[in-house]
Amino acid sequence: MFPRLFAALAVVCATLLAAPAAANAEDYVPGAPEDPTLAGSTVSPACEADVPWIQFRVVLTDPESLSTSRDATLVLSDGSNTHTVPLGTIGPSGVLEGRVLWPGASVGPDGRGDGWPGWAFVGGEWVETDGNFAWTRGSIDARIEVNPSIPVALSYPPATPQCLTDPPRESTPAGTTATGIASTGFDGPMWAGVGIGAAGLIALGVIGVVLARRRRVRE
Repeated sequence: MFPRLFAALAVVCATLLAAPAAANAEDYVPGAPEDPTLAGSTVSPACEADVPWIQFRVVLTDPESLSTSRDATLVLSDGSNTHTVPLGTIGPSGVLEGRVLWPGASVGPDGRGDGWPGWAFVGGEWVETDGNFAWTRGSIDARIEVNPSIPVALSYPPATPQCLTDPPRESTPAGTTATGIASTGFDGPMWAGVGIGAAGLIALGVIGVVLARRRRVRE
């Protein structure tokens, strides 16, 4: 009887020793939540039909839904001035793409640019000004903000032969010279030579008349 009892106890002890220890609730450490990020978001300058634009792509990665906002903005600053440009609301896909006018720019009814930062239309002509977001044409810092935020590189788009990012310069009107005097087709050297020749012919004619008169008097 006792041998069987000892054998049974040995089996129970072996089972208890082989079983893993129960996890202690106090020793459990949950995984740290993954913070939201805007990695992959970009902005870039563009020009179309003489209109300066800012193209953007905002990518929000937020697997834990920790972001407190889905409204995206672009903040520009030169250290002294700051301007916030609304970009829109990020949808369920987590991606927001589009373009916005460069601050200080405007578009006319024909779809072409009719206003540019750092310029004002005064007295019927375009003049440079320190206002109208002129500071955005220089060195600026830019960042996309949603919560979180991310810095991005951005600068004012340069003008090209196909697209102006400044008011159009007045060209020399047809039929005028570089000094603005109307051109009549006058060729200086050619007409100067003709004038000298004509003067010579007139002088010869006068001499001939004088000589003829002298001959008549002698006769």
